[in-house]
Amino acid sequence: MVHKLENLSKNQQIVLNIIEKAKGPVKAYSILNDVQKKGINAPLQVYRALDKLIKIGKIHKVESRNAFIACKNTNCEVSNATAFSICQACEKVTEIVNSKLSKYLKSFQDSTGMKYKKYNLEFFGLCQKCKSK
Repeated sequence: MVHKLENLSKNQQIVLNIIEKAKGPVKAYSILNDVQKKGINAPLQVYRALDKLIKIGKIHKVESRNAFIACKNTNCEVSNATAFSICQACEKVTEIVNSKLSKYLKSFQDSTGMKYKKYNLEFFGLCQKCKSK
């Protein structure tokens, strides 16, 4: 999926391209290794690009992997509300797009009445391919 380039800096576009072409989540230092030949040498430049891309919803952070994945959900509305399914065997990561789950979590509050403005959920199990092995 190629996102619109309009508001991205050169560094952000380079980092986004690497993440979009990856077959799975990519770690920041792996990105840094890939971008050094394109003029991005400092880790801070990569982290700034990653932060901006997360903020505008182009990518998501998979916390348990400390890695980044391109947003594949064209209807993704909130960059700080994500859910992933992660295969425990092959480690495939998929963004969960489920309107019932999103609606439930939007109105969810804990026993103290706290509502959440941000979440990053990760569900672990076996994908269809690994389940059939």
